Amino acid sequence: MTTVAAYAAPAAKAPLERTTIERRPVGPNDVLIEIKYAGICHSDIHQVNEGWGEAIFPMVPGHEIAGVITEVGSAVTAFQVGDHAGVGCFVDSCGKCEACRSGQNQFCSDGVSTYNAIGRDGKPAYGGYSTHIVVDADHTLRIPDGIELDVAAPLLCAGITLYSPLKRWQAGPGKKVAILGLGGLGHMGVKIAHALGAEVTVLSQSLRKKDDGLKLGADHYYATSDEATFEQLAGTFDLIVSTVSAPLDLGAYLALLKAGGAFVNVGAPEEPNSLNMFGLIGGNKILAGSMIGGIAETQEMLDFCAEHGLGAEIELIRADQINEAYERVLASDVRYRFVIDTATI
Repeated sequence: MTTVAAYAAPAAKAPLERTTIERRPVGPNDVLIEIKYAGICHSDIHQVNEGWGEAIFPMVPGHEIAGVITEVGSAVTAFQVGDHAGVGCFVDSCGKCEACRSGQNQFCSDGVSTYNAIGRDGKPAYGGYSTHIVVDADHTLRIPDGIELDVAAPLLCAGITLYSPLKRWQAGPGKKVAILGLGGLGHMGVKIAHALGAEVTVLSQSLRKKDDGLKLGADHYYATSDEATFEQLAGTFDLIVSTVSAPLDLGAYLALLKAGGAFVNVGAPEEPNSLNMFGLIGGNKILAGSMIGGIAETQEMLDFCAEHGLGAEIELIRADQINEAYERVLASDVRYRFVIDTATI
C-alpha cells in the first residue's frame, strides 16, 4: 500500500478537505498514474451531496483524470513509463458479460466506478482528486500527444458523454443537431458535432453565452426562455442532445424534432420527469438516454479529438479552491470546466 494526498468529502454535503488515502500496490496488470489534472464534473457534486442516493464516505471524487504513467505491472504491454494516460468513470469490468463483449463495459453489472464504489478487493474506490491512482491497464486510456493534459482531463467524461450519442445517431453532414445547455458537457457537444460536420444549434436559457457558442462551432443559438424559439424551430432537428440536469418540458422539445428524430438525454436530474406520450408517438420520435461510453469508444473519442485539435475550455484551479468551484458550478459560473492542478494538493 502507498499513502497519497487527496481531497475528500468526509460526509454527505460536507466541504471537501485535504487528507491522505491508501492506494493498492501495482499488480501485474496495473499501472500507476501520477495525476496531473482532474476535472470537476457536476456528477461529483451530485454524489457528494447524495443527490442520487446513499453514498460511501469519506469520498474522493473525480473521474476526469489525466496524468503520466510512472510504473507498470509485469504483465502490462500496452503502456510504458512516461506515457500520458487517462482514467474515466469506471476502473473495472468483468470483460465477459454481454455488455462487456459488445464494447459497452460501462454497463457491466460487475463493474466498478472510479469512486463511490467498492473495488474487487473489498475496499472503497477513490477518485482523481488525488496525486496518484493505480488502475487496471485494460481500463486505462492513452492520451494522444496532440492534446495537452489539462484540457484532456474533462474529455474522459464530458467528451465521451457527448461523442457517444453524436456518433450513434450519426451526427454529420446534412444533419441538424441541437445541443441543449452550454455548460461543461454542452460545450464539448458543440465542438464535437461541429467537427463531425453537422449543422449545430445551441439551445440555452438565455443568449448570455451566444458569442461563446458561435466561437465553439455553433451555427445558430437560441434562447429557450423565449416562447418564439419553440414556434420558430418546430420540426427542425434530426437530433437533440440534452445536457440539462433538471426536469424539462419534454413535449416542447420533442416538438422541435423532425419525424423520426431523436431526443437523447445525457443529463441526470435528481427529480423525475413526465411526458405526454402523444408528443412521442406523433412523428415516430425517439426518446433515449446515453451514458458515457466503453473503453474502446472512449479511446476512439480521444483520438478523434486529437485529430481535430479539440480539448475542453477550462479554468485551472488550486485544490484549495474546490469547494468554491462547487458553488460556482451550481451557479452556472464556469466557462466551461473547472480542472484541478493536482500539484497543489
